[in-house]
Amino acid sequence: MRDELLTPDESDEDNDISNDMSLHDLRPGSLSDFVGQAELKQHLEIILGAAQKRGKPSDHLLFAGPPGLGKTTLANIVAEEMGVMLHSTSGPALDRAGDLAAILTKLEPGDVLFIDEIHRLSKAVEEVLYPAMEDFQLDIVLGKGPAARSVRLPVAPFTLVAATTRTGLITGPLRDRFGLVARLDYYTATDLEKIVSRSANIINIQIDEAGSSEIARRSRGTPRIANRLLRRVRDFAEMKAKGIVDQSTANEGLKVFGIDTKGLDKVDRSILNALCKQFNGGPVGLSTLAISVSEPTETVEDVYEPFLIQQGLLMRTPRGRVATDTAWEHLNLKPRPQPDARNSKNLFSSLEE
Repeated sequence: MRDELLTPDESDEDNDISNDMSLHDLRPGSLSDFVGQAELKQHLEIILGAAQKRGKPSDHLLFAGPPGLGKTTLANIVAEEMGVMLHSTSGPALDRAGDLAAILTKLEPGDVLFIDEIHRLSKAVEEVLYPAMEDFQLDIVLGKGPAARSVRLPVAPFTLVAATTRTGLITGPLRDRFGLVARLDYYTATDLEKIVSRSANIINIQIDEAGSSEIARRSRGTPRIANRLLRRVRDFAEMKAKGIVDQSTANEGLKVFGIDTKGLDKVDRSILNALCKQFNGGPVGLSTLAISVSEPTETVEDVYEPFLIQQGLLMRTPRGRVATDTAWEHLNLKPRPQPDARNSKNLFSSLEE
């Protein structure tokens, strides 16, 4: 192997790349820097502070909530506040019990193990996790058939931090083994404005208060989306507005990338347009609505509908999806009159006669 590959020189280009990567790390490193989720922050300050005073790992923590609200960030903060190493994996990555055992046996005392999407753990892996969480022991079965025997191995005391977007899919025995089960809420526009301003400062974006407010207002209450929109507005500002982001630049940039005043994107508007224009505001079945916008039913139901419902633009009814008056108003459309059920009944009665 070439020597320069083993001990590469620190060229100017390498320094530029490393600096750029550090600037794009927008995650806060401590609870004091974390914006929003005030109640959860208070709980964590108490739990982690008490654990530090005792000199022991904190209780296991489960963070639940929609994607992009900061579950992974909080796992990093827990490890940083406790002054220990963070080991990360995910539920789908742990196929066999041996995969989890290999990770647990490498943990040092007090380390934090973060499992993302823990609701996707297999049953076999979950059974191995139970004694590890409660007794810091691993039950390993060696061999097969009549010669099989069980061996119990000690594991260093650790803290399990888990994240899930589907709390209902976590089994009761696993959920009950966590010392704190916390649900992250969507962020207010004020908190998102602080996050946008902080991120802009880290990646050296010139932005004023009105520009931050405009981006925050369209971010669906989600920091991940706020940071993504900030980067897109930065690109627009560098190409069209001399790199300065004010309210006008933010508005124009978001308009170019298809984000309207309520934070709806192209697919959101397609769903509402199909519901209002093609199906007269509904009710219409989920499968029919999904086909009309060329999206899988699971994507429409799990990704797009929750935000539309939260914004009061769409309703789920026993007969199907229905557009609200707010949806018609947002699309600048006039609600079409619904057919009178009584007139329809009389019509069919006359035809039968």
